[in-house]
Amino acid sequence: MATNLQTIGFDADDTLWHNERFFKLTQEHFAELLKDHADTTDLDARLLAAERRNIGHYGFGVKGFVLSMIETAIEVTEGRVPGAVISQIMLAGQDMLAHPIELLPHVEETIEALAPAHHLVLITKGDLLHQERKLAQSGLGNWFDAVQIVSDKTPDTYARIFADTPGGPEGAMMVGNSMKSDVLPAIEVGAWGVHVPHELVWGLELAEAPDHARFVDLPDLGGLPGLVSRIREGG
Repeated sequence: MATNLQTIGFDADDTLWHNERFFKLTQEHFAELLKDHADTTDLDARLLAAERRNIGHYGFGVKGFVLSMIETAIEVTEGRVPGAVISQIMLAGQDMLAHPIELLPHVEETIEALAPAHHLVLITKGDLLHQERKLAQSGLGNWFDAVQIVSDKTPDTYARIFADTPGGPEGAMMVGNSMKSDVLPAIEVGAWGVHVPHELVWGLELAEAPDHARFVDLPDLGGLPGLVSRIREGG
């Protein structure tokens, strides 16, 4: 029996283009700046805890990451962090915001193959201006029928977005590298969830793979057009 798959949602960061590698490089620089006050393992744990605490205040993205680094630096130095270190953290954040976009393998040909017969939606979380800049720089913007930059990705988020797309939630698919944000909440509202792993995963995005008929794990985006064809044909 064929499936009425009409809408395909795509995550952006680490699904369409590299992102987490810049956070990792900045975090390594952060560890070097504070090596006299905390070892790397302890510092990483404290920073992750600060990010978890601060998501509700700052949201996702570079700016919240920078503020969490500053908070962690104050914490591990017991308030004695030098102004020069704060300045270096802020400069590192500015470098992240200005870094050029590098598309992941198979992105362009996959988007181009799917666009003519499907309603494509970019669904990404993070800072509005930064995400808009990255999309513009990527050269992919014209392929998407809609762009949704959201504060978080929850079942309610996907229910709201897919309610206004062809086929509704049951006729939709969400594709991304995060099991927690891209796959699980999309499946919960009745959509397909396709996991395309990236080599680097932020600690707050880790989750177990579901045992569900609408879950698929692909090694890369190159296999997505064939998967979509098989689903639509009921294979």
